[in-house]
Amino acid sequence: MRFLFILFLASGILNSANAQDLQAYQLFSSSGKKTNYNKMLKSISDADVLFIGEFHDNPITHWLQLELTQDLGKSRSLILGAEMFEADNQEALNAYLQGKVDRKGLDSTARLWPNFKTDYAPLVDYAREQKIPFVATNIPRRYANLVYRKGFSALDSLSDEEKSWIAPLPFDYDSELPSYKAMMTMMGDHASPTMPMAQASKDATMAWFISENYETGKLFIHYNGAYHSDDKEGIIWYLKRAKPGLKIVTISTVKQADLSRLEEEFHGKADYIICVDEDMTSTY
Repeated sequence: MRFLFILFLASGILNSANAQDLQAYQLFSSSGKKTNYNKMLKSISDADVLFIGEFHDNPITHWLQLELTQDLGKSRSLILGAEMFEADNQEALNAYLQGKVDRKGLDSTARLWPNFKTDYAPLVDYAREQKIPFVATNIPRRYANLVYRKGFSALDSLSDEEKSWIAPLPFDYDSELPSYKAMMTMMGDHASPTMPMAQASKDATMAWFISENYETGKLFIHYNGAYHSDDKEGIIWYLKRAKPGLKIVTISTVKQADLSRLEEEFHGKADYIICVDEDMTSTY
């Protein structure tokens, strides 16, 4: 009987140990080498611009975004910006940051994403508490949709006020960029030449507002879908043309079943890769 008890106890301890070994995520360097949060934080500390590429529904990336932003804010003056806010909502966002309206007021005056409350409000509230600028960098969706339907030339008919919410026209475009070509391949028969153009209108506009709001000596942290900054293309292709001397650091997010090693296809995707267990719960 005593032997069975000891065996049961040992089994319980072993199972408990195995449960403690479960990981929600693992950080990797660009080359696929395992790294940790403190090493990543230290290497980012002297950057000019940090891009955090997320999966919009991934809670691990959202949590790390907030932790990293708060930790970087302890030693650096910050400017924040995000794809999730469109440029014509800057006034409404500023009103909230300045305490002129509450959350309900922001919700009624800005086009907030459905997951704002859980995923982006903590970042905006941090900026509000610390009096940090938060830039609405993205092109208004209706104009990106206009490009998708009719091409870049459709933007020429916009009013001067409307044009102030997008990158100055005409902006450069390279349809041969691997990320834009990959988009066409992924869409297969549904692909249209204007699809990567619409993506470029977002990338160019986000780069424009980052470059316009960047201040020497400060760290600009930008939150965006990983595809907009992976392989240092997308937004970064445009930003490097506007401000070629900036030190830019990128973080991307990927999912895998096995977190012990980074799959070859993800090597080089960013300076740091957040590899999340593929069973991780989504926020929406």
